[in-house]
Amino acid sequence: MSYLVAADIPAEPAGARFCALLDRGGILQIPGAHNGMAALQAKAAGFEAAYLSGAAMTASMGLPDLGMITVDEVCFFVRQVARASALPVLVDGDTGYGEALNVMSMVRSFEDAGAAAVHIEDQLLPKKCGHLNDKKLADPQDMAAKVAAARKARRHLYILARTDAAASEGMDGAVARAKLYMEAGADAIFPEALHSAEMFREFAQRMPGVPLLANMTEFGRTPFFTAAEFEAMGYRMVIWPVSSMRVSAKASETLYAAIRRDGGTQNMIDAMQTRAELYATIDYAGYEALDHSIVSTVVPRGMPQRD
Repeated sequence: MSYLVAADIPAEPAGARFCALLDRGGILQIPGAHNGMAALQAKAAGFEAAYLSGAAMTASMGLPDLGMITVDEVCFFVRQVARASALPVLVDGDTGYGEALNVMSMVRSFEDAGAAAVHIEDQLLPKKCGHLNDKKLADPQDMAAKVAAARKARRHLYILARTDAAASEGMDGAVARAKLYMEAGADAIFPEALHSAEMFREFAQRMPGVPLLANMTEFGRTPFFTAAEFEAMGYRMVIWPVSSMRVSAKASETLYAAIRRDGGTQNMIDAMQTRAELYATIDYAGYEALDHSIVSTVVPRGMPQRD
């Protein structure tokens, strides 16, 4: 039930639990969960890890994904997702929030907040979504220094190095950077914005034995591939980073339009999670059971009819 109960708190560090999932073999499916509720729903669906996307976090705050949020703001999301679900959480670390010392501070902050893994990218600020144009890349040695700093600071955090070089430096440049980042201490590589099966296969073939992450974002440069297809191409992890936020935002847009049009929510009831479903998802009764002084809640049976 809830993370407040000692028996339910995982004994192993989050990073160790993430590594254990990878060590089982196959491909680890990591859906995006932009808040605690989404993480609970992902867990209920059977997923064993969750992803926190910078784009999803910033969009949920009403901001663009341009490297504008702070480590503390990200930690707020990490805490709610990790605490609510107890899932190992892979976190988007953007460019590391500065240089080597900043990266080390970020790693410790994310670990303290409950993160299991982080990826750091080789862009310069202002950074952009990996599937957009005109990204500015950091010097490879500067990025390698950040990876080394993250490795030095981590206690258990799993470190992925993301390279956005394929778009501007081609496959040779992306592979060269990836090899340098592995030498600097990365545990895995995230090649961003590859746009064909041939590119995914080539990158995997040129990085033998290295755990690789694939990004299956919608409305980007990558065609739709399934988890099984990515696994066949040589990838160990796949994320769907912003999907939960996109679906939730579209549903909210529909709701507000209906209220404005109809003067109420009466025509949207069938699209809503019921009170009973909500309470089951967040384990309302379990929280009440923690303190017997709280009178057990009785969920109303349907809405009353108008006279």
